[in-house]
Amino acid sequence: MPSCDDALPTVTVIVVNHDGGGHVLRCLACLAAQTHLPEAITVFDNASTDGSAEACERAIAACPALAARTRLVRLAANEGFAAANNRGIAMADTEYVALLNPDAFPDPGWLAALLDAAVRHPACAAFGSRQMRADCGDVIDGLGDCYSLTGLAWRRGHGRRLAPSDLQPREIFAPCAAAALYRRAAVAEAGGFDEDFFCYFEDVDLGLRLRLAGQRAWYVPDAVVAHVGGASSGGGRTATATYYGHRNLVWTAVKSLPGPLLFASLLAQFPQTILTFVLCLARGQARAFATGKWDALQGLARCLRKRAAVQRSRRASVWSIWTSFDSLG
Repeated sequence: MPSCDDALPTVTVIVVNHDGGGHVLRCLACLAAQTHLPEAITVFDNASTDGSAEACERAIAACPALAARTRLVRLAANEGFAAANNRGIAMADTEYVALLNPDAFPDPGWLAALLDAAVRHPACAAFGSRQMRADCGDVIDGLGDCYSLTGLAWRRGHGRRLAPSDLQPREIFAPCAAAALYRRAAVAEAGGFDEDFFCYFEDVDLGLRLRLAGQRAWYVPDAVVAHVGGASSGGGRTATATYYGHRNLVWTAVKSLPGPLLFASLLAQFPQTILTFVLCLARGQARAFATGKWDALQGLARCLRKRAAVQRSRRASVWSIWTSFDSLG
C-alpha cells in the first residue's frame, strides 16, 4: 500500500525546456494533475525560439495548481540540460528533486509512486520511472540506465513490449533523468551533473558517481511516464546525439572508473569504437562520431583533473562498482 500522503518527503520538480513546442504544455498539464502535487515546480527555458517559453508562461498563469507553485526561469542562452538542472537543484530547498523532460508525460500517480519508493528504500538516492513510448503505449522507452565496460550505456528494455517481469521493482544501475527522483543532498555531495557534458550521458555519469559514493538506485514500475524522446534535439540517432553521446562516454569512464576498471574499459572501448564508427558511417554520421572522439581527447586534461577529486571521494569498492554494471541491466 502507498505511504500516507502526509508522510511523503518534500520535492521540487524541475523541467528544462528548449523548443519544446506543445510537448512542454502537455508535460505541465500532467504535473498539474498529479495526485500528490510537489512543493515547487521550476521550469527553465533554455533560450527557446519556438514560442514555448511564452506559452508556458500563459499556461502557468491560467492553472491555479501551477500558478501556486511554479517558477519560470528564462535563460539568455541555451546552457544545456546539465547546467540548467544544476541551477534548479541549487535553488531547491526540498529533500528531493524530480527531473522531468518536457516531452515526458507522467501518469497522475507518478510523483507519489516515486516518493513512496523513497520512503520505503532509504538506502537509495535515485529512483527511476517506467518510461513507455508516447506513440505506442505498450512499448518500453526505458526502465533505467545500464552501463558496461565498453563505455556504452542504454535504457533497459528499450524498444520491446512490456512483460510481466517489468512490473517488479528492482535495483538498477541508474535512472534515466528524463523522469527521475534524486535525494538532493546526495546529488550535491556527488557534484551534480557535469556541465561540460552539455547534454547526453550526464545521467549515466551522475549515476556512476553516486555509486562511487556508496549510493544505490531503484526502479519504480508504478511511476509511469509516456516519453517522446529527443524532442528538443530531433530524436535519438541524430548527429547531435552521436557527437555528445560518444564524446561524453569517454569522459565518463576516464573521470569516474576506478583504476582497474578504467584499464579494462579502455581495452574494451577500442573494438567498440571501431565497430561504432562503421555503424555511424553507414548512417552518414561518421563526421559527428569522429569529431566527438577528437573533442573527447582534447578535453582529457580537464577530465583527469576532475578524476583526482572523484577518486579521492570514492567510498564503494571496485567489486561493488563492477557488479553494478550489466548485472543490473
